[in-house]
Amino acid sequence: MWQGFLQIALTLVILIIITPFFGRYMARVYLGKKTFLEPIISPTEQLIYKLSGIAYPTEMTGWQYIKALLYSNLFMGIFVYLIFLLQGVLPLNPTNLSAPSWDLALHTAISFLTNTNQQHYSGETTLSYLSQTVAITFLMFTSAATGLAVGIAFIRGLTGRPLGNFYVDLIKSITRILLPISLVGALLLIIFGVPETLASPATATTLEGNIQVIARGPVASLEIIKQLGENGGGFFGINSAHPFENPNAITNLIEILAMVSIPAALIYTYGIFANNTKQAWLLFWMVFIIFVFLIGISAISEYQGNPLVNKLLGGQQPNLEGKEVRFGWVETALWAIVTTGTMCGAVNGMHDSLMPTSGFSTLFNLFLQIIWGGQGTGTAYLFIYLILSVFVTGLMVGRTPEFLGRKIEKREIVLASVILLVHPIFVLIPGAITLAFPGISGITNPGFHGISQVIYEYASASANNGSGFEGLGDNTLWWNLSASVSLLGGRYIPIIALLLLADSMKNKQPVPETRGTLRTDTVLFTSVTAGVILILGALTFFPVLALGPIAEGFQIAN
Repeated sequence: MWQGFLQIALTLVILIIITPFFGRYMARVYLGKKTFLEPIISPTEQLIYKLSGIAYPTEMTGWQYIKALLYSNLFMGIFVYLIFLLQGVLPLNPTNLSAPSWDLALHTAISFLTNTNQQHYSGETTLSYLSQTVAITFLMFTSAATGLAVGIAFIRGLTGRPLGNFYVDLIKSITRILLPISLVGALLLIIFGVPETLASPATATTLEGNIQVIARGPVASLEIIKQLGENGGGFFGINSAHPFENPNAITNLIEILAMVSIPAALIYTYGIFANNTKQAWLLFWMVFIIFVFLIGISAISEYQGNPLVNKLLGGQQPNLEGKEVRFGWVETALWAIVTTGTMCGAVNGMHDSLMPTSGFSTLFNLFLQIIWGGQGTGTAYLFIYLILSVFVTGLMVGRTPEFLGRKIEKREIVLASVILLVHPIFVLIPGAITLAFPGISGITNPGFHGISQVIYEYASASANNGSGFEGLGDNTLWWNLSASVSLLGGRYIPIIALLLLADSMKNKQPVPETRGTLRTDTVLFTSVTAGVILILGALTFFPVLALGPIAEGFQIAN
């Protein structure tokens, strides 16, 4: 047991070490300062600006930023949708795969466009190499860069700076952060056994004399941006549990750190923008403590195993159902919390087979969306909770609510409330409709676990995570269309509200700090913020947690 927890501890130590270095680098990128990649990247960016007609460094208002984001995303979504529909006649299709159904193609295009990568299909039997590279990998870069652009624009607005230019932020996020790390990461994955080829699937003769077809393809290049960009959609149906996506402990460590590195470091980036790294570290440790707690209870739960199975075996055994032996209970539990905490959604074991405590933890992550949260947007959500904490605390002690020297007023609270209410609306309402009609639900495990399957699917869609309790039969017209609504609503409504809130904060006149100013860079206020986060999350989603994993846990225990 101690070896397992030692592996977790070493991973967390590495994360803590790299956070300030990576956060400082991203701050230099978005503040327009020179980095060590300048001689290579700058000429490339200037060429892109010239060819595309982007007026750099033209600043945008909130609505201009929103329109640029929506128009570009709409164009990219249509482009990828057409590739899926025309897949059967396009090149790089060595197994002659036909086009997916229109509803599956639509769901897949929206899913990858929104940085969710929720998959109602198996990649190796549904998508050609062209679809996997030109469509899927393309959106993995642009959707992650879109989230980063929103996150940094929000930070700029909070700290009184102009929001910036969406197209410039999008390009910088790709050329200076996502692409360089992906190139290095892909090479490392290739070195440690992940394939990268355009050759047809291999054939082999088994010991019994049968012919086995072994799927392969350009996996390494997709795998690294899948993890780094918090995308999560796998080349293969079983995602990072497949030995070609994640063959060993070294690749597993690389992919875990890739998932969590950007959202963790972006908190430190905020500290540099705000000239207050003390507050950044306090927020980092607040999220880190909740993160470690969820990892701990999940790891212990998986180590203790299923009491019903243990009773039959006559002794305690870890829960190894749905897990790869090369990772075991510990790395599967760690990965499950990281992938749902960061909104990545990749899996190295089947979440449908997790113990109820682990299922509770993964759902709790999807409900909160800030441990560590989605690419860029998760950091913004964290500050929404901070703004609400300032407002509530200010009312309690009779002080004017202010954040970073700017007053929090009705407009900001309304926008913050919209951001937090959108998620439960797109989870609980479609979840209730689906559960009310068993014929369309696709539930394979009736009872409490079946409720978790349905709620998890919509929570994953609305949170732009993409993982699932994959016992659910979700490749149906109902699931493809209803999940698409949650994908779009959970992505774009909060983004619009975030950018409008940032624009509002930017336009406020700063208020000089006085003795009556509520300081937000203290341990006490950070603790209050943690309480607000946990209370709001528990109050909003407690009924479905009680009917799902909590009830299932009591059922197994008894």
